[in-house]
Order: sequence, then C-alpha cells, then structure tokens
Amino acid sequence: MTEGTVVFEPAAVSTESLATLGEGSIAYVKQIRSEDVPVLFPQAPKIAPGLKLFALHAADGTPIMLTDSREAAIANAWSNELQAVSVH
Repeated sequence: MTEGTVVFEPAAVSTESLATLGEGSIAYVKQIRSEDVPVLFPQAPKIAPGLKLFALHAADGTPIMLTDSREAAIANAWSNELQAVSVH
C-alpha cells in the first residue's frame, strides 16, 4: 500500500455506522421504475407502468423526491445543500 491509499474493509464497518454515514450532508440518486413508486412514495399519485424515474434519498435511505430526470434530482440536492452521489 502506498501513502495516501485508503483501503475500505467492509467487515470493519457496522450496519449502524453505515446508516449514519453522511447524514445531513449526503444524498444519493437512484434510478427506479415507476412500479416501485408506491412503495417508496406512498403519497405519490398513480404513475403509468414502465417509466424510468429518479429518486433522491437521504443518506439513511429516506426518500426525499421523485423526478423524471437525474439532473433535476441532483439540482434538488444542491438546492438543499446536499452532496449528491449516484447509486447503481
């Protein structure tokens, strides 16, 4: 290992630690299908099946917003002073 290299050891990080990682400052953008909307956003109106959407979530997984573009989700994160990261 060279100086400045960080090695991530997943077994060394607890589930509880991961749940609070970046809390309050990091959000993530995840592509979802319209069929998944009722589970993540129960208050959302009915959406036609087969659509590709993007959800912005807080670091702990709490859904924040739903949109049809990745750019809009990132812009919403920035407007709320959150650092957005993508999840694949």
